[in-house]
Amino acid sequence: MRPLVHPAIDDVTVEGILHALSDPVRVAIFADIVGSDCSQNCSNFVNVSDKPIPKSTLSQHFKALREAGLIRGERRGVEMQNSSRCAEIEKRFPGLIPAIVDAYKIQLPGTARSGKGQKPARPSARRK
Repeated sequence: MRPLVHPAIDDVTVEGILHALSDPVRVAIFADIVGSDCSQNCSNFVNVSDKPIPKSTLSQHFKALREAGLIRGERRGVEMQNSSRCAEIEKRFPGLIPAIVDAYKIQLPGTARSGKGQKPARPSARRK
C-alpha cells in the first residue's frame, strides 16, 4: 500500500482549504468529521448526499481533504479512519474552520428553499 500524504501544517494554505471545501460533498463530509468526537470510517459517508456515492469517488474526496491538510487518515486493518486537523489549523488560521463550518450549517436549511438543482423559472412572456 502507498503511504498517505499529510502535508505539514506550515504547508497548508487558505487557498487549498477553500478549494477542497468548494465541493458540496466534501464540505458535508468534513463538517460531519468536525462534528464528531472520534475518527470516522470512510464507509460512513457512502450516503452523505441524496444519492449513494461510489467508493472510488469517495476515495477521491477523502484524498482531496487529506492533501489540503483538513483531515488525517489512518489505516486500521482494512478500514481507513479519518479525523479532523482542526486544532492544528486553528493555530495557523484562527477562526477559519469554525467560520466555514458555521456557514455550511447556515445554508443547509435553506438548500431546499433555494431551488438548487431545479431549472430556473422561465420569464413570463409579455402579453399585448
